[in-house]
Amino acid sequence: MSEKEIKNEMKKPDISKEIKNPASSMDYKVTWKGWVSLLFLILCFSGIFSHSDTPLRALDLMSFLGQFGHAEGAKVSLRGTGGFGAREGLAFALTMIPVTMVAMGFLEVCQSYGALNAAGKLFQPILKFLMGIPGICGLAFVSSFTSSDVGAIMTQDLRKEGLITDDERTIFAAYQYAGSGTINNTIAAGAPLVPISLLPVGVIILLIIFVKILGANIVRLYLKWYHKRHPGVTFTD
Repeated sequence: MSEKEIKNEMKKPDISKEIKNPASSMDYKVTWKGWVSLLFLILCFSGIFSHSDTPLRALDLMSFLGQFGHAEGAKVSLRGTGGFGAREGLAFALTMIPVTMVAMGFLEVCQSYGALNAAGKLFQPILKFLMGIPGICGLAFVSSFTSSDVGAIMTQDLRKEGLITDDERTIFAAYQYAGSGTINNTIAAGAPLVPISLLPVGVIILLIIFVKILGANIVRLYLKWYHKRHPGVTFTD
């Protein structure tokens, strides 16, 4: 191959990236397998069946993960109490391994059936309007209601795959970071305040989500202002 032919090959656009990235075009088709796998992930990550007394509870991710057991006669689980420093950090990291493995396993299987493509179709108009991020973030958006860890893992994976930009990840992270795990933390950590609250739990959760979206848009506006002041500058890892 001559030097001229090599240069021509280098100038050709990488079509494979455009096909791989559903956010780059919404003209792709989604099969019924994609929609079914997306529905499964939404049910799994949303926590809808977390308090169900029926076999459907097995579809809930946190119920599926279960809990660590207790040593005989002990009242605490694997992490115990009173830990600090690097060893406490290691103990916490160990508890995150099952969450990461199961969540990423479900994602990889469902992604092979087209779940992310379906998510892009379904959430594109919603998330684009609310925060200016692509619909491909839909699964992470849903999972962040019940688990901040799963949402963060999925968001970082989307960035590594090149499905979202650095700015989109920053905006989405701003949404997730404030009031993370909204439903679980409001019901569990905020349980002592529920009886004396002047508002129903549902209204409180909606208010938290509204403030989260507001915070994400403040970051979104800042990024636009920053890029106007510093054209050509991009944020990287």
